[in-house]
Amino acid sequence: MTVRRSRDVPSLVAKAREGDARSVARLISLVEDGDPALPEVAAAMAPSAGRARVVGLTGAPGVGKSTTTNELVRALRLAGHRIGVLAVDPSSPFTGGAILGDRIRMQDHTADPGVYIRSMSSRGQLGGLSAATPQAVRVLEGAGCDVILVETVGVGQAEVEIASLADTTLVLLAPGMGDAIQAVKAGVLEIADVFVINKADRPGADATHRDIQGMLALGGRGPGEWRPQVVRAVAVKNEGIDDVVAAIGKHRDWLESSGTLRKRREQRAAAEISALALGTLRGRMGDLRDGTVLPDLAARVAQGDLSPYAAAESLLAALGH
Repeated sequence: MTVRRSRDVPSLVAKAREGDARSVARLISLVEDGDPALPEVAAAMAPSAGRARVVGLTGAPGVGKSTTTNELVRALRLAGHRIGVLAVDPSSPFTGGAILGDRIRMQDHTADPGVYIRSMSSRGQLGGLSAATPQAVRVLEGAGCDVILVETVGVGQAEVEIASLADTTLVLLAPGMGDAIQAVKAGVLEIADVFVINKADRPGADATHRDIQGMLALGGRGPGEWRPQVVRAVAVKNEGIDDVVAAIGKHRDWLESSGTLRKRREQRAAAEISALALGTLRGRMGDLRDGTVLPDLAARVAQGDLSPYAAAESLLAALGH
C-alpha cells in the first residue's frame, strides 16, 4: 500500500520560514509536480513577494556558470545574505531524466544553513528555465532568502527567458569560445545587465572585452538608460567576484532609482499569470479532447463544413462553460 506524504501546507510554510530545508524542499516539489495544493502554497507565499533580489546567470556550456554561482554564494554570505540557488539542468528528450549535478559543484555550501541549493530539471521547457522556476522563486522568497541566484540550462543561444524572471541578468562569456560573436546572434546583448568575462586569465580576454564594449557602443542607449557593465573574473580562483557583486549592486541601485524594478516585477507577474492561465486552458482542452466537442469540431473542419476559426470560437465558447 502506498503511503501518501502529508501536505499540511500551513505547517510546511511555517517551517520553511524558520529555515527548515526539508520543508522548503517539499514545497518546491509540490510546485514541480503541479500538486493540487499549489494554489494554497502560492497564497501562503504571496505576502513575501518582492522581498528577494533575483539574479539570473546564463551563458554557453563551459563558461563557468556553476563555479561563478558558487563563488557568488560565498561572497554574498560573507555580506550576511541568506541565499537561495535554483540550478536548472537540461532533461533528456529520450528518457526525460536529468543529472541535476550542480549541487555536486557547490559542495562548499551544503552544510551552511543560510544557503539553500535546488537543482531543477527543465523537463523539455525551452528558454533555459523550468516551467516551475517562477513559483520556486516565490517559495524561496517566502523561506526568507533575500538573494536568489537562478542558473539557466546554458544549452546554446536561446536562454533569454531568464530576463523575464530576474531583476539582474548576468551573461557569462569566456575567451576563445566565440561567445562575443554569438551574443549578437542570440540576442543576449539585449538581456544582459552585466557581462562577466570569466576565465579572464586566458589568452583572448582583451579581445572579448573589446568586442563586447564595441557592441555596447552600437546599442544607442538614451540618457538615464542602463549601460551594461563588463566585468572580468576568474571564478575558479575567486578573482573578480567582488567586482561582479559590485556591478549587481550598482544595477540594483539603478533599478530602484529609475522605477524600473517595479515595472520589471509587474511584467514578471503578468508573464506568470499568463502562463498559469494557459496551463489551465490546456488542461481544459485535454478534457474536451477526451470528450466529444473537439473531435466533432475537428471532423466538421476536415469535411469542409466549418472553418478552423469558427471551430476555435466554438471551442472557446465550450471552455467558458
